Amino acid sequence: MGKLSNTEPWLKTFRNLVRKTTAEDWWIVKSGNRIRLQVPGVGSKVLPYDWSEEGAAHALPRIQQIFKRWADGNITLAEAAQTADTSSSKQQLNFDELIESYRKFVPNAGDKTWKKNYLPVLRNCRDKFKGTPPRDGEILCMGCLEQWEQGSRSRQISRQKLYGFLTWAVQRGHLKTIYLPPTSLPEVRKAKRVGYAISDVEILRLLEGMPDPRWQFAVQLCSVYGLRPEELRWLRIKNGAKGSELWTIYQKSMGGRKGDKTEPRRLLPLLVRDLDGSSIDWKLQARLQVGEKLPPLQSDGDGAQALRNYLRRREVWRSLKTEALNTGEQLTTYSFRHRYAKASHAAGLPVANIAEAMGHTIEVHLGSYARFKPDATADLYAQVNA
Repeated sequence: MGKLSNTEPWLKTFRNLVRKTTAEDWWIVKSGNRIRLQVPGVGSKVLPYDWSEEGAAHALPRIQQIFKRWADGNITLAEAAQTADTSSSKQQLNFDELIESYRKFVPNAGDKTWKKNYLPVLRNCRDKFKGTPPRDGEILCMGCLEQWEQGSRSRQISRQKLYGFLTWAVQRGHLKTIYLPPTSLPEVRKAKRVGYAISDVEILRLLEGMPDPRWQFAVQLCSVYGLRPEELRWLRIKNGAKGSELWTIYQKSMGGRKGDKTEPRRLLPLLVRDLDGSSIDWKLQARLQVGEKLPPLQSDGDGAQALRNYLRRREVWRSLKTEALNTGEQLTTYSFRHRYAKASHAAGLPVANIAEAMGHTIEVHLGSYARFKPDATADLYAQVNA
């Protein structure tokens, strides 16, 4: 039964109205000039209503909603109060504080990733609640993502971050359930570009057109070890069972699983061959061991951008890029890594071992490089012709 802290005439009527909602033992007390709902042994909640008859009239439906949500025993009184606040048409959100709270929920996102991939779309979300709130989650998401091209990678990343934020905010009662992200958005899917696997002959052409030996060294490393360009900043020499080994200690998100990252891995060379098919040993590991310098790579993290900026100024790179486009493929800084995958398959190495050497799962490998697997059908026809 509800209890009151003093004897204002309206309190008795207020108590009787609430008693129709719950049999819980509760108190209504004055907190400053506000109404506080207090349940002995459980907790209390200050309500945003004045200690007056008018304030009580406004507080009644809110208290009824709190007890209604708390009655099934699945959530605490505080959580029930939070979800009741969310359901209120007078809900006031401080989105900057909400975004800051979410930042603590995703500690694995580095500062650069947070600023680049999270903040732009979350601030768009904040702005959509200025004035008349969006009708539902689909309308909200479409508005938040409007600035990114449909089907683009940047839109895909922004959508992923927005969906995670909205799900988190709804589950914790900060936003109404109508703002849960939709299972799908009506949008055009952009065809995935086909990455060009640069050939060994083209690598040699490129190196001839690169006057800076430091950048030549970087291209040689990416080609021979199948590196992601960012991994150039994370190369280390370790003592292995059979002597010195070259490793990359770079870790990247595995995608789809919160907090999971790729493991550091030992790098295994696949030598570039010259025109007559002879392997070229550039002694890359030994050169790293004696301290040969790599080119300047941004210390705050984008080796791919640094390499891209250098290559786009090379005439031979621009020429190779045009040749790749004529085949319907795109030459990028990952083309050296694609070369490693293609050459590994051509050598008949097992898929599991190629994936391990490249630092990703078999599923990820086949999603990107299945086209390099030997074509059994073509082989059969070749045998017939022979």
